[in-house]
Amino acid sequence: MILIGSTLGIGSSISYKPHFSNSLRTGFYIKAYSKHLCFNGGEDGKKKRVVVVGSGWAGLAAANHLCNQGFDTTVLEPSNNFGGADIHGIRGYWRPYKNIFGLVDELGIAPFTNWTAPAHYSVDGLEVKFPLFQDLPQLPTPLGTLIYPEFPQLPLVDRLTSLPLMAAVIDFDNTDTAWRKYDSITARELFRQFGCSEKLYSSILNPLLQVGLYAPAEQCSAAATLGILYYTILAHQNDFNLVWCRGTAKEMIFQPWIDLLESKGCRFVGSRKITDVTVDDETNCLSDILCGRERYEADAIVFAVGISVLQELIRNSAALYTKEEFVKVLNLRSVDLLTVKLWFDRKVNIPTASNSCSTLDNSFGWSFFNLNAIQDEYKDESVTVLQADFYHAIELLPLNDEAIVEKVKSYLSTCIKDFENAIVVKKEIGRFPESLTHFFPGSYKYMMRGFTSFPNVFMAGDWIINRHGSWSQEKSYVTGLEAANRVVDFLEEGSFAKIVPVEEDEPHVEALRGLNRRIDEIRSQLPFNGFFL
Repeated sequence: MILIGSTLGIGSSISYKPHFSNSLRTGFYIKAYSKHLCFNGGEDGKKKRVVVVGSGWAGLAAANHLCNQGFDTTVLEPSNNFGGADIHGIRGYWRPYKNIFGLVDELGIAPFTNWTAPAHYSVDGLEVKFPLFQDLPQLPTPLGTLIYPEFPQLPLVDRLTSLPLMAAVIDFDNTDTAWRKYDSITARELFRQFGCSEKLYSSILNPLLQVGLYAPAEQCSAAATLGILYYTILAHQNDFNLVWCRGTAKEMIFQPWIDLLESKGCRFVGSRKITDVTVDDETNCLSDILCGRERYEADAIVFAVGISVLQELIRNSAALYTKEEFVKVLNLRSVDLLTVKLWFDRKVNIPTASNSCSTLDNSFGWSFFNLNAIQDEYKDESVTVLQADFYHAIELLPLNDEAIVEKVKSYLSTCIKDFENAIVVKKEIGRFPESLTHFFPGSYKYMMRGFTSFPNVFMAGDWIINRHGSWSQEKSYVTGLEAANRVVDFLEEGSFAKIVPVEEDEPHVEALRGLNRRIDEIRSQLPFNGFFL
């Protein structure tokens, strides 16, 4: 079995019934393609081979579960950086990340800080200071996120204009119908339609979206906006609390994970750029992954790579170019990331460890993190060690290092004045073009499902369509487990990975969504329904 990617799957105490079971083990694929035709391994007692392409959360999740099920598993990483884009910069791990937290427990590691609450800055200074919601009395959504945060500059009347947006949140239930309904409009248009004030939009909503979805609101899908807002902020009061890695994700999570997999026989091969694939004309299965002159045979394949990497392969592969779902991927886009790690000559008082920020023209979003407060390595340093990540950084990447440092220092000074007199004594700058997913308006129709028209090829990643409801690292991890389950189903060996579902809606949200569905059903029966745009 060949896995493309590096996502691991770990079981939990909650059982999971794959939603694809009717279409796989008892459906189309098994009926149409005999395993004796598709499988290369297993006939003479050899393990069936799975190749996973990619070594981030999605790829390792798939590789982990498949390796545990006894498959001959190989992980191919196009770069030599296992973990891929998932380890660039520092990202938080939100409270709903139940599957990733389960993985960490299974690995027996303790990589995370205590629960923290972030702050948000604009060019005018502090805009929002979020509390530790779990320490406060529980209020029905969205009251907790509206009442408890401190808004030094945003009047109550502006905050109240966010309440009508709950109607869209109720209407958006993560179904295919909901995605198609909201994906065609921008997040800015969504906020305008539901009456958000200009100050709320420019000071809070747009900047937070630039960090959460990596692009300005006028370039973000309203469907993706509703999905991530609900998952990380609105579904439950505690959801916006998060933890951070006490070091880099690579050293704290990925390396122990990879070491464990290698001890179980999983092979990791880096610097292997996928140049083409081979199709068995009789079975329509992919039989080989080609990396230049090297060939990796596979009974099943999991692609767990980013959009830009897959697009390059599609352009160079005649086999993939014949499949509509792969050709549509060429319409998708990725976002540039810039990471800047700075050492200053003095200790600067940074009130909160993690902070999101906006710039004057709002052309990109950024965040900065106090590594002295987050990472064990820097806790006792007498200087300030800080990391800043810039999203949608297309206009920053061409600048030289000195110009970047000057800009970052200027941005930091608008948030915390003491940075004006601090001197940068060391720097580390990383440029990662086209490394983050861009959920632009209209992108949903081009994104792939977890299965493909090749019966033995499956997909995973944060841009893959699924119905779990999670986002970011958690979604990547979950889609990796889903891909592993599809492999298990297709090869008819092993057991399914258990996936912890997203926490259920609060009772009043569930009731409102039920009422909303009934109204939609009645509306669909009316004359001229669907006639107007």
